[in-house]
Amino acid sequence: MTQLAGLVAIVTGASRGIGFAIAQRFVAEGAKVAITGRDAAALDNAVKDLGGPDVAIAVAGKGDDSDHRAEVVDTVLGAFGPVTLLVNNIGINPAYGPLGTLDLGAARKMVDVNLLGTLGWVQEALRGGLAEAGGSIVNISSVSGVRPAPGIGFYGVTKAALIHLTEELAVELAPKVRVNAVAPAVVKTRFATALYEGREEQVAAGYPLQRLGVPEDVAGAVTFLCSRDASWITGQTIVLDGGVTLTGTVQ
Repeated sequence: MTQLAGLVAIVTGASRGIGFAIAQRFVAEGAKVAITGRDAAALDNAVKDLGGPDVAIAVAGKGDDSDHRAEVVDTVLGAFGPVTLLVNNIGINPAYGPLGTLDLGAARKMVDVNLLGTLGWVQEALRGGLAEAGGSIVNISSVSGVRPAPGIGFYGVTKAALIHLTEELAVELAPKVRVNAVAPAVVKTRFATALYEGREEQVAAGYPLQRLGVPEDVAGAVTFLCSRDASWITGQTIVLDGGVTLTGTVQ
């Protein structure tokens, strides 16, 4: 598998779960990757699992920290060369419940990380050569950004904004950079545990394909969007949901 041979990727939030699965697939397809996250020990273990420093490096930090973003891009430039792929997988949801009682401080933090943090990564990747290399960006949104999702409503608001940001960037950065998004439903990761733990069979029953997603489902779609096979695709959001949005629910 060499769809991404010679390419250099930054994958944020990639010490585990969806981000790690994407990084793993990228390496299998011939790319070199830089992964980020808050847990330095988890990142170190992930680099080992990815094949070591010849193909993967890690930089720990917070995605909404501009100094961290700059450090990652500088590290990539020194280790692998110009950035050609960026996968924005950072996202937090520190609040659960109705919008009418949502803590506004938590809401602002979600905007800072999920939306402005993503834009910040794009800006840094452009500084790192993304446009000159004819690169590709994939933003990880959510079906909660496509359909209402009571309980995680403001998280969904930020993910809906991320879809629109994807479309704006696709227009502004064309023709040199393609920008797309994927919008997964419930994927079996630590981040989504509260949405299915102890009732996975019940939750999966609402999906026409009768199962929840796994990180590899997302990794396959992201790899496609970054490959030459998707060279005429930009500004699109692929919904990865096992058919659940067809039933009118997203949880």
